[in-house]
Amino acid sequence: MHLLFGLCLIPFGAIHFLPTIIAALRNSRHVVAIFLLNLFLGWTVIGWIVALIWAITSEPKYRYAYAPYVRRY
Repeated sequence: MHLLFGLCLIPFGAIHFLPTIIAALRNSRHVVAIFLLNLFLGWTVIGWIVALIWAITSEPKYRYAYAPYVRRY
């Protein structure tokens, strides 16, 4: 019985913290704030949806810029 509970807890925990996982993978500036919102209000549907939208729309910490290739003779 306890093994079944433990096996079910992992996928549901991953779904619950999906906004935090997305924010961390996207290198968001607001990972800690999204985590706290998800931790304290994620159990409500509205709090989880707000955290998910915030994680998807937040800008990353770093912007990557590639310098154009310059051929040197």
